[in-house]
Amino acid sequence: MPEPRSWHSALRLPLALGGGLIYALGQAPFDLCYVAILALISVFALIRVYPKSWISTGWAFGLGYFGLSLGWIVEPFQVDAAATGWMAPFALIGIAAGLALFWAMAFWSAQQTGRFWHLVPFWAAAELLRAYVLTGFPWGHVAYVWAPSPAIQWVSLIGAHGLGLATLALAAFAGHAVAGRLWWQGIVAVLAGFVLLIGGFLLQPPAWDVSGRPVVRLVQPNAPQTEKWDRDRVPMFFDRQVDYTAAPPTAGKAAPSLIVWPETALPMLLENAGDALFVISQAAGDVPVVLGIQRSDGDNYYNSLIVTTPDGSFDQLYDKHHLVPFGEYMPVADLFARFNVLGLASRAEGGYSAGDGPGRLDLGAVGTALPLICYEAVFAQDVYAAGYRPDLLLQITNDAWFGSWSGPYQHLAQARIRAIEQGLPLVRAANTGVSAVIDGGGRVLASLPLNEAGYLDWGLPAPEPATIYSRTGDLPVFLLLFLLIGGALLTRRRDSD
Repeated sequence: MPEPRSWHSALRLPLALGGGLIYALGQAPFDLCYVAILALISVFALIRVYPKSWISTGWAFGLGYFGLSLGWIVEPFQVDAAATGWMAPFALIGIAAGLALFWAMAFWSAQQTGRFWHLVPFWAAAELLRAYVLTGFPWGHVAYVWAPSPAIQWVSLIGAHGLGLATLALAAFAGHAVAGRLWWQGIVAVLAGFVLLIGGFLLQPPAWDVSGRPVVRLVQPNAPQTEKWDRDRVPMFFDRQVDYTAAPPTAGKAAPSLIVWPETALPMLLENAGDALFVISQAAGDVPVVLGIQRSDGDNYYNSLIVTTPDGSFDQLYDKHHLVPFGEYMPVADLFARFNVLGLASRAEGGYSAGDGPGRLDLGAVGTALPLICYEAVFAQDVYAAGYRPDLLLQITNDAWFGSWSGPYQHLAQARIRAIEQGLPLVRAANTGVSAVIDGGGRVLASLPLNEAGYLDWGLPAPEPATIYSRTGDLPVFLLLFLLIGGALLTRRRDSD
């Protein structure tokens, strides 16, 4: 296809940037997934119309997408605005531009092969790499725009990376049809889209009655991050959680079999928490309480989770093992320390140390749980790597760091996707919300609104049968991408000969 006139070509980058912004509307809190898919189709059409400089087109599209979808990144820097507020715009621009490079390199690699269709596997591979490279940051995966639609159920078979590959293939087919005015291809693309939606609808397991199931109580203290560690406010937030723990069962519900407090619920180190744990045990009686707390071991500090016992102690401990770079630990910390740049979320200047790996909690009548602390719920590979099939996923988080706009809702959406992938119920206690009970089909059965204090009693849904993805993980997609990209490279070599 010939390149359009030069004045017309000048629209390429603004169109790509705008397309990325529109694609971001597929993420929470907008959830305009079908509008987002049109934007994804548009970027494939764009490289058909403007076949030069794919790398800049891909980068501009990624910049728009990540710039809007990750807008919540500025929120942690506003907690102590006087000290770190100046970093906020640089952080947003830097992370958006950096993540956009993954997409730019996918576009460049595909262009080197000389085949339009090769962009699909290269782009899918870029998303897979984004989930693993430098500890990974899969937030805002291309497949997550399907979260509010039935199509998200496909992750139970092929995972987010498999659904991302299918989404990109569908968008490429439609974009090729639009740019070339190939109406028969357009009809096929529409039919394929319906198959994706109808198939997802059929894949969702039925909703089960939770009556008679163990009841879980989720505690949401709603401590704003600016007040969470304020010595004058700490007693109020602690007492609030204790009162919610001691409250009688909600009308129509059985007494809780488990109580869950959020991440860093106790404003002290574990070794100094004896009195607080005794108060909690008195309020909870014989019911175990899962709560977040920090602990130290020599010079190492951990973001941890414990399960309390009736005698005011604890019998299970889990240390978070997948830490947030620049939040909970600082890469090349010595270099950044020279500029007084420290991890935002860590109370220790050197940042947290990572735990040994996925944990296991034995919670009596509730069953076994895979604990996830905050950010760990965005990593499908961490859930798969646990090495056992629990009865539920249990997430504690402090989403006060994410502000009140997009971050908390995107975090909740990704927790839903983990539940669908595994066919397991997920309970999450979030400091400022959204605390929720989610079934193995990704339905939010009950929740507490953002920025409201309260507690929630709800029956724990039963786990679904093991999904295909829970058995295979990302291995099939790895192998398929290996074959597709290998074929693309062989095609380029053959053409060059």
